[in-house]
Amino acid sequence: MSNPDEGGRGARPGDAEPTSETPEAPGPETAAVETVPPADSVADEEVKASLARADRTTSPLDLASYLPTLKVTFGAVLLALLIGAVLIALSDDRVIESLPYFFSYPWDFFSRSGDAIWSAYSSLVTGSVGSWGAISTTLERAAPLICAGLGVTLAFRAGLFNIGAQGQLLVGAMAAGYVGFTWDLPGGLHLLVAAVAGILGGALWGGIVGVLKARTGAHEVITTIMFNYLAASVVLYALGKDAFQRPGSDNPLSPPVDDSARFPQVFDVHVGVLLAFAAAVFVWWVLERSTLGFELRAVGANADASRTAGMNIAKVYTLAMVLAGGLAGLAAVSNILGRGDSISLGVGGSIGFDAITVALLGRATPLGTVLAGLLFGAMAVGGVAMEASGTPEELTDVLQALIVLFVAAPALVKGVLRFKEAGGGSTVMAKGWGS
Repeated sequence: MSNPDEGGRGARPGDAEPTSETPEAPGPETAAVETVPPADSVADEEVKASLARADRTTSPLDLASYLPTLKVTFGAVLLALLIGAVLIALSDDRVIESLPYFFSYPWDFFSRSGDAIWSAYSSLVTGSVGSWGAISTTLERAAPLICAGLGVTLAFRAGLFNIGAQGQLLVGAMAAGYVGFTWDLPGGLHLLVAAVAGILGGALWGGIVGVLKARTGAHEVITTIMFNYLAASVVLYALGKDAFQRPGSDNPLSPPVDDSARFPQVFDVHVGVLLAFAAAVFVWWVLERSTLGFELRAVGANADASRTAGMNIAKVYTLAMVLAGGLAGLAAVSNILGRGDSISLGVGGSIGFDAITVALLGRATPLGTVLAGLLFGAMAVGGVAMEASGTPEELTDVLQALIVLFVAAPALVKGVLRFKEAGGGSTVMAKGWGS
């Protein structure tokens, strides 16, 4: 029988007698002390882990790394379209009329449902990409979404939740429009100055939020929401002044920009579309290949660890919001100088808020944001064709909401579609409340 005093192990013949020179086995307290690393070591490891995560870069040509995410995203779109098909069928009057005698003659219900779904989705595709004219309209509708979405994406990667793209877009539109219809400059120079004014206007509005975050700790969610209201008030006040108001009109509407400040057309698409794609390449380079991008990703991963590593957190927050605001200003430039919109409260529509959805759908990557912007542009243009086919226009918004809902719940998509891979479920990097 074992002796409890010997830890359950009985003495055996030949065992050495314990002496003062024989090292004793470490007790539970001693072992615990030896296995707990020093606090400084834990902090160092945390810093190294955070910097290692930030140092991981991706190439846009590394398609294999995108496959899990693409699979889940396409699954989310597929599920949204399936639910949308049910809603389309139930919104059709002919289908509703067939419900009372469904069990006696179900063919009417299914055939009419098929006709309604086919008519709606074929109109959506034809109206968005069915001809070069439809494609050019889709590209021009997607360009501001891509630009503003890139701004939200860039802020996401720095750990900032930028809800203020709408306000930054309004201020950028006001600056670009004022230069566009007031200043008298030669053709190319007028366009360049107006575009720069729009970008700087958005950058200034976003930069103020960045400074408030960096210097006072004001949460960017609160400040950007308030700055959206403030920007709308500033634009409304300006449109009540002679300097901005259209001559001979009491409506809050400015004159259109001069032809010398308009983007030229290339293959029936204004140059602002090309600038949107160039902006995506620029944002990718900043995030993946520049020192600033490394700092943005490091601060977004762990601000405390980045501060310990010697990074200037205040500078990173400020620059992130300046760049995000500048991209929102570029979105405004695309509308004002590309489509020739006048300054008004509705000049940006809901682009600034849709940009958040685009960035989330694109999983805060430049390539994903471009694809999401194109998808939303196509749905916006194709939604008009859907409405013409008899489908309620609101169903387009429902489809967009369903897509975002499923993209935000990758575990649900993988569970419903029985995806076995563990990847593709990464969430967008953003700080929680109070951080």
